Formats: sequence, C-alpha cells, structure tokens
Amino acid sequence: MPQLHVGLIFNLKHHVQVGPDAPPDALAEYDTEVTVNGIKEALEAGGHRVTLLEADETLWDALRAARPDICFNIAEGLRGDARESHVPAILEMLAIPYTGSKVLAHALSLNKAAAKRVWRDAGLPTAPFQVFSRGDEPLSPELEFPLFVKPVQEGSGMGIDEGSVVRDMPALYERVRWLIARYRQPALVEAYLPGREFTVGLVGNRLRGGERRRPGFYDAEGFHVFPVLEIDVSPVSEAGTPYSSYLKTDKALDLNYLCPAPIDPALAAELQKLAVQAFEVLGGLDVARVDFRLDAAGRPMLMEINTLPGLNPIYSDIVIAARAGGVEYTTLINEILNLALERYGMASAVGHPSAGRPPSEASVAQGKPG
Repeated sequence: MPQLHVGLIFNLKHHVQVGPDAPPDALAEYDTEVTVNGIKEALEAGGHRVTLLEADETLWDALRAARPDICFNIAEGLRGDARESHVPAILEMLAIPYTGSKVLAHALSLNKAAAKRVWRDAGLPTAPFQVFSRGDEPLSPELEFPLFVKPVQEGSGMGIDEGSVVRDMPALYERVRWLIARYRQPALVEAYLPGREFTVGLVGNRLRGGERRRPGFYDAEGFHVFPVLEIDVSPVSEAGTPYSSYLKTDKALDLNYLCPAPIDPALAAELQKLAVQAFEVLGGLDVARVDFRLDAAGRPMLMEINTLPGLNPIYSDIVIAARAGGVEYTTLINEILNLALERYGMASAVGHPSAGRPPSEASVAQGKPG
C-alpha cells in the first residue's frame, strides 16, 4: 500500500498561454513532462501514490476532489508580480501541507530587488543596485559603469543576453526602456560583477531543540549543502557571456558543469555558508538554490535565490550539484518531501524520514530538457 497520497503540482510549458508580443523566453520558467515524470517516478520509488495536478484555473477544484495528504509543489504560477506564491496561498487556504517555501519567501525570491534589500539589511554581501520603473529615473550616485540590467521579477535567465551589460548612459536608458516595455515590469540595474559565477544548492531547515536528522547527511544545524557548481559557457559562447535562458535551456547539454567548482576550499566554504544565511533570512524552507558572482576584488556577492529551483532530472543545476555530491535524483526528491513532512508533524505517517537508507534511484523519462 502507498505510504502517502502526494499531489504533484506543476505548470507545463506547452499549456501556458502567452500573448503574441511576449518575449522569446517567456516560457523559460515552466516545466516539461521530463521534469514532471521524473519527480513522479521518484516519489513513487519512495513508496507514495502520486496525483498530477496542473496549476491552472482548475486547481482549486482539482485539489478539493483529489484530497492529497501533502503536495509536492513546483508550480511557477501563471501571471502577476508574485506568481510563484499563488499555489502556496491556495494550499494555505485549503489547509493542505506542501513542500518548499511559503507565500512570502516565494514572493521575495521572485523579486530580485526585494531579496537584495533583505540581504543588505541583514549585512549580507550583494552588489549596489537601483530599480527603474519608468525608464527616466536619474542614476543613483553609488552606481558606476559598467552596469548590469535585468528584469526585476523573473528567473531562469529571462531577459538576459549580451546586451545586459551597459557601459554608458544612452545604453543604460535604451536597455532599461526596452526591458520595461518587453517584460512589462521594472528593471533591476546593479553594479556589474566581473568575476566568476557560482551556484549553491541546499536542502534542509534549521533544527530546533531536540530535533535530529539523518547523521552523516544533514549537518548539526539541519542542512545538507551541495558542492559549489560553476557553469562554463566557453563551449558555446565567449568568456563573460551572461548565463541566459537560451544557454540554460537550448544549450544546457553543451555547457561544462564544474562541480565541485575548481576553487579554493575556503571560498567554497564561504559560498556554502552564505547560501544558508541567504536562505534563512528570506524565510526559505526545504530546498533552494543561491546564485553568486565574484566582484573585482574576488569577493562573493549574492545575486539571487530560487526557492523553486529547477528539478529536471537531466540538467537542472541543483540536480547536477546533488549528483556530484553523491546524492541521486530519487534521494533528492524524497528528502525535499521528507523535510516538509517533518515541518507538518507528519513524519510518523511514513516512519521517521531521517532514519534508514535513502530510497534507490528511480528511472527518469528521457528526452529534450525542459
């Protein structure tokens, strides 16, 4: 008998409708059947029964009909400036447990400027920045060229390409106005960071007094931080080319994923520590991926956090990092679920999730990444 009934909530890329004037990377955040089937098979390998639930306008009624014990949420949401918070808000209203961060953390994560403000106020390192809402604001005196321009509330490298780096005022205003018009949202302008780019994935939640998780997997604070990942774009592009949605999807299998990153152990430890701090300050839960870039002095700067990191079983960054750290896909997926079960006091429904050996690797669907 299945241990739990898990509702897997998602948005399929080819089911999301966009307008004729949408940018070419408008669907970059959404998933394909490869990801959905991979997660479904991993959860089933963990002993659970899975119901697939599309996060569209039918979700409310579908949830009430399916009555899952818990939901595994990877839904990006359909529209609005806090779209990643829509499904968590619905699940909160229906009192259905779910994996991952809650409403506010997802809203902060999606809005890069909001996340940077929280990090800055907490004393964490992030590059100086300014938000342009109209495209004619005077440039802040703390910003000097070159600058980097991107949408304030998108992920997966959307709105980023070779033109994102600007070196004078005319180029800045041209890029800002283009981005505001094309993506229908403010532009984030920040100091350009010329150093190497890294990403750090993690699973876990801070332990409270008396709690424990599987020794040897989670640390004393309650986290498992994966090795630092560096993405080398040189096989398909020139050095310094931004890690855009095009490279993340169309060219993902041609890139070099360096994990563990070839860096000094002290820098790796600093990046991993900062990732946990950035995650906790925003109120993240269960899983996230945090992106960094080094400044001209070689210091790591927080760029953004993804509280809904891609979980494609073939090429997603956190999956690659987990695998490099000896954590197979099925284990990763079930650890995320188990962490949520602990938070909701449901661990006894399946036996304590931190005990025993992780489930074996499930087969995953093969096909074009998505």
